[in-house]
Amino acid sequence: MKMDSELLLSPAIFLAEEEEADMSDWNLPLAFMKKRHSEKIEGSKALAQSWRMKDRMKTVSVALVLCLNVGVDPPDVVKTSPCARLECWIDPLSMSPQKALETIGANLQKQYENWQPRARYKQSLDPTVDEVKKLCTSLRRNAKEERVLFHYNGHGVPRPTVNGEIWVFNKNYTQYIPLSVYDLQTWMGSPSIFVYDCSNAGIIVKSFKQFALQREQELEVAAINPNHPLAQMPLPPSMKNCIQLAACEASELLPMNPDLPADLFTSCLTTPIKIALRWFCMQKSAKLVPGVTLDLIEKIPGRLNDRRTPLGELNWIFTAITDTIAWNVLPRDLFQKLFRQDLLVASLFRNFLLAERIMRSYNCTPVSSPRLPPTYMHAMWQAWDLAVDICLSQLPTIIEEGTAFRHSPFFAEQLTAFQVWLTMGVENRNPPEQLPIVLQVLLSQVHRLRALDLLGRFLDLGPWAVSLALSVGIFPYVLKLLQSSARELRPLLVFIWAKILAVDSSCQADLVKDNGHKYFLSVLADPYMPAEHRTMAVFILAVIVNSYTTGQEACLQGNLIAICLEQLSDPHPLLRQWVAVCLGRIWQNFDSARWCGVRDSAHEKLYSLLSDPIPEVRCAAVFALGTFVGNSAERTDHSTTIDHNVAMMLAQLINDGSPVVRKELVVALSHLVVQYESNFCTVALQFMEEEKNYAVPSTANTLEPGNLTPVRDSPAIPRLRSVNSYTNIRAATTARNLNKSLQNLNLNEEGGPVAFSPGNLSTSSSASSTLGSPDNDEYILSFETIDKMRRVSSYSSLNSLIGVSFNSVYTQIWRVLLHLAADPFPEVSDLAMKVLNSIAYKATMNARPQRILDSGSLTQSAPASPTSKGAHIHQAGGSPPMPSASSSSLTNEVPKPPTRGGEQLPTRPPYTPTLGGQAPHSHQFPRTRKMFDKGPSGSEQAGDDADDPGGHKAYMNANLSTGLCDWSAKYFAQPVMKIPEEHDVESQVRKEREWRFLRNARVRKQSQRITQRGVTRLDDQIFINRNPGVPSVVKFHPFNPCIAVADKDSICFWDWEKAERLDYFYNGNPRYTRITAMEYLNGHDYSLLLTATDDGALRIWKNFADQRNPEMVTAWQGLSDMLPTTRGLARRVSIYLDRSKGQGGAGMVVDWEQETGLLMTSGDVRVIRIWDTEREMKVQDIPTGADSCVTSLSCDSQRSLIAAGLGDGSVRLYDRRMGANECRVMTYREHSSWVVKAHLQKQTDGKVISVSVDGDVRFFELRSPDSVNVLQTVKGLTALDIHPQANLFACGSMNQFIAVYNSNGDVISNIKYYDGFMGQRIGAISCLAFHPYWPHLAVGSNDYYMSIYSAEKRLR
Repeated sequence: MKMDSELLLSPAIFLAEEEEADMSDWNLPLAFMKKRHSEKIEGSKALAQSWRMKDRMKTVSVALVLCLNVGVDPPDVVKTSPCARLECWIDPLSMSPQKALETIGANLQKQYENWQPRARYKQSLDPTVDEVKKLCTSLRRNAKEERVLFHYNGHGVPRPTVNGEIWVFNKNYTQYIPLSVYDLQTWMGSPSIFVYDCSNAGIIVKSFKQFALQREQELEVAAINPNHPLAQMPLPPSMKNCIQLAACEASELLPMNPDLPADLFTSCLTTPIKIALRWFCMQKSAKLVPGVTLDLIEKIPGRLNDRRTPLGELNWIFTAITDTIAWNVLPRDLFQKLFRQDLLVASLFRNFLLAERIMRSYNCTPVSSPRLPPTYMHAMWQAWDLAVDICLSQLPTIIEEGTAFRHSPFFAEQLTAFQVWLTMGVENRNPPEQLPIVLQVLLSQVHRLRALDLLGRFLDLGPWAVSLALSVGIFPYVLKLLQSSARELRPLLVFIWAKILAVDSSCQADLVKDNGHKYFLSVLADPYMPAEHRTMAVFILAVIVNSYTTGQEACLQGNLIAICLEQLSDPHPLLRQWVAVCLGRIWQNFDSARWCGVRDSAHEKLYSLLSDPIPEVRCAAVFALGTFVGNSAERTDHSTTIDHNVAMMLAQLINDGSPVVRKELVVALSHLVVQYESNFCTVALQFMEEEKNYAVPSTANTLEPGNLTPVRDSPAIPRLRSVNSYTNIRAATTARNLNKSLQNLNLNEEGGPVAFSPGNLSTSSSASSTLGSPDNDEYILSFETIDKMRRVSSYSSLNSLIGVSFNSVYTQIWRVLLHLAADPFPEVSDLAMKVLNSIAYKATMNARPQRILDSGSLTQSAPASPTSKGAHIHQAGGSPPMPSASSSSLTNEVPKPPTRGGEQLPTRPPYTPTLGGQAPHSHQFPRTRKMFDKGPSGSEQAGDDADDPGGHKAYMNANLSTGLCDWSAKYFAQPVMKIPEEHDVESQVRKEREWRFLRNARVRKQSQRITQRGVTRLDDQIFINRNPGVPSVVKFHPFNPCIAVADKDSICFWDWEKAERLDYFYNGNPRYTRITAMEYLNGHDYSLLLTATDDGALRIWKNFADQRNPEMVTAWQGLSDMLPTTRGLARRVSIYLDRSKGQGGAGMVVDWEQETGLLMTSGDVRVIRIWDTEREMKVQDIPTGADSCVTSLSCDSQRSLIAAGLGDGSVRLYDRRMGANECRVMTYREHSSWVVKAHLQKQTDGKVISVSVDGDVRFFELRSPDSVNVLQTVKGLTALDIHPQANLFACGSMNQFIAVYNSNGDVISNIKYYDGFMGQRIGAISCLAFHPYWPHLAVGSNDYYMSIYSAEKRLR
């Protein structure tokens, strides 16, 4: 490996070329790497939304209790002189005591009314205990469950006592009377809020809590012991929901500074701006604002609630700042409770933050319960001081000279701070402090656009940001903005609402209540709106109508269906997808919407999306059509006809390439099955019955080739392997055992239990895939019967033809479900199994002890005989019959239609309908069928009597769903504006990629140097190991030292450099199928492994060979009509023996084009089918024009050519750009036997090289009809590969040796023995493959050994 080290040391030599090679890797498309392949298809876990106020409250009554006793100071407080005197900004000594008391009371009420004008205010001035009691009890009685406020001013009475008493007066004001807080609690009840403005107020808070605790204990005692004396008394109310605000701690006196009001605490709570400005002027820093005096402050122009005036703007800024401080400091739930639940409480608490700041500067600490963290030092107070400063500095000129007021830059600056947070931040950090301010700014027209834009960008950070914004209280604001008609707000609001609804869909109700849905309907209907915004609008509407009848009705009236139908063909795929989802949801269990859809022929317009290039759009269309037929309202002929139309359209997706589409298909069909349950039960019984009759195939049958019956007793579950360290990837899909679930059911026919097993109906995809086989391909999708149905114009017509087509629809859908139950993708088959099982279960539960096979019954089977293959009902119109279940499941071949003569026709029904052909089923389904009919019975009355809508639907899970809509909705919750990780040059993903591409360039470079020198020998054994199974296909990874070795149904991965086994896992194919081809997809980058089995199924795996559990990315039926003939023959060798006789099957062959993302598939079929992995759909079927199987495929994307080798010895060349009839451009017929390999060289003038079983190698120039060169190699060829770079080919023979030739036909190596351990002879070669770049040859043989040979060491 000397060269290797050289290369690593001196990368500069090849730098230019390496860079070039890297670019080609960067430009290669990746297959199966979309979100739908990498994520689990399910919605996000719903976050518990705590933002919504469960108990919004109002403070409806306010008690103002003033104990001032003007002119008489209480005995326990010595006042200073001069002293603070103002109460509610009134000097009580400036008028008579009584007048002063009343004026102060009135003023206090006005101050409170600024915050809560609608409450009932009751003043109690210098009261007695009784007056307080009467006041409190009456307020509580009127308030019922709402909140009551108790404001206590105790400046004229002694301080509260340690025993928990406050003071009031006796009748003639000769004594102070104590009033226990315990009594006060009893009268006030809960919820209440208490404000105490008096010295030592903290004592009351403490006592209050002690009494509250005492109450809780009394309640508990009474609850436990009903005989306790406490239990006899009326129960005291619980005090849990009570809030208290107190002016100072238990040991503090109120400030007496004569420049301050006496009720400083009340002033802070009720007139915050006034006191804040005064306090600002009293600070030393106020000297920096010249000309501002206390008198001037009184003259600030404007009103508090007019934000355009100086006073209003200050008030607005104050609200924003205090809200922001609270949001940033308080725990979320406490913030919600105090600042968002009740307007008055929120205002009092905002103002309480100011009280804390001002009163602490006078050594007084306001107290609250619940307690708040200290906020007086918060940085936002500096922003407040600045705003006040800017406002006051303008005052002298405004008042004296009348100059215009300049608005504060506060909000613009805060938005800038928010913007900086958004643009500069890292992912994990504290939320932005300014969020509540952004909320306030939404009120301002000046900043609204910018605020909405920033809010949108914030919400885009993910669901956590949405929850945060909702908890701040953004909801009512953005809801109100939907009433705005400003066009420039539309994109922003649509974006914001999409984000909100993606996280919390419960907002649908609020939107409909406020007519918000109309806003989004108008956005969706606006053709000038960009597609992204219409997509968000339709997503919002899809959430509004999701399982919410009021929303469905509102949107139906808003013409949603017509608006959606107009956009079904929009070029924007996400819009098409959500339009379909929205339609599917509006008519889900909502019949009037369905009929509106019928009138607009919505179902027919949706059909076009069933062939959409984007799988998610096809899914959405299937979902919409599924809910369209899943309506459980009263059935009419018309609606049934439509259901059948839709069902037959959906049936066409049976072989769609995307499992998400097929899963959605099963769910859509399950809706149909629920609707027509009785009919499906009948069909199920018929199938089971036929299955039972067909239980024992005759010996003649068993021995015929092509009729190898899977052994009946063995379970249909494939044999499981334990995989390396973990047991099995999936507990092998339970999908395959319908048997198991149904084994316990009895079909009581004669009274004895008869075990039946419809498992074989669906044991494999091929078994039921006769659905798609050529003879009856047209039939399953034939619309003959549907056309007849449509032509029957009058609803009431009892035309017997309908009877037939009805039944055939059920039979066909049942077959589709059988086919899906054998789907290679486990989730699809599991779902289909659920549906089949539930119907089979009900059918057997409801089966009458009647003979199923009497003449009036449904099946009318002829006796099971090898010739008749079960019974075929001859359909009206001479269309070929459906192959019966038994034949398709047991024999894997297409039964021939019974002859017209009638010798095999089923017994005739008791009457013959007039309209030509027999309609044996029509009379069993009277036109007036009820939903829950049990199916045909001897008499119609019996059928009707047996209706029991009660328990009948219980078994079927009617709401099967795939989670696809919820999964798609996650797109709107995730960041849209963020650069995806793979585009971020610094990301881990990107770095890994760069490393892989450098590795690729190195492999290409080094291997090229070796192959260019010419390889003269190829027999140095660099790896040998015993594989767990007989190798049938080997495939080198193009760039890392890993090789995949497939046996019949499992894949083993080896590291050929370290000689260790990396992984071994089960591929999941049914046991009579085998893996016949493998390909690495995205080998240059994130590798996936494709396996193809001879039943036409393709499976794609990821996470193999790297310590993680392999996962199936996707799987689909690549070829739906494979006719596997040699499955029963056990050993590979016998297949090769057969090949020389021109018999035997090629299995499935594939070729992969990474550049175009196209996958060519063929095999034991008469077409080459091309799949586009980007769209996950079939894009082309090229007829081979031959009557034998395709054994090898090779394509060249540059020239759009495909070379195919066939079993009859011909080599055919196709140009896929041409039409089906003229695309075969060349046929070479020089081989006389089975072509083992046809290889099309990738260069522009590349030749076709083909080799047959007889060992003749022929070279064809594309333009000349004859070979330009022929070489003869070994006879009895079993395997062959051609090295794409080195012009070598290797032949493996059944005579136990390998010969390696160069392009001149010279043997350069002949390998017969293994190296080491006694040099044992190589077994018969079962497979071999060259490395795409290195001169390595991997060989698998029938003795289980897997070896790799390479050029001699010095070359490497």
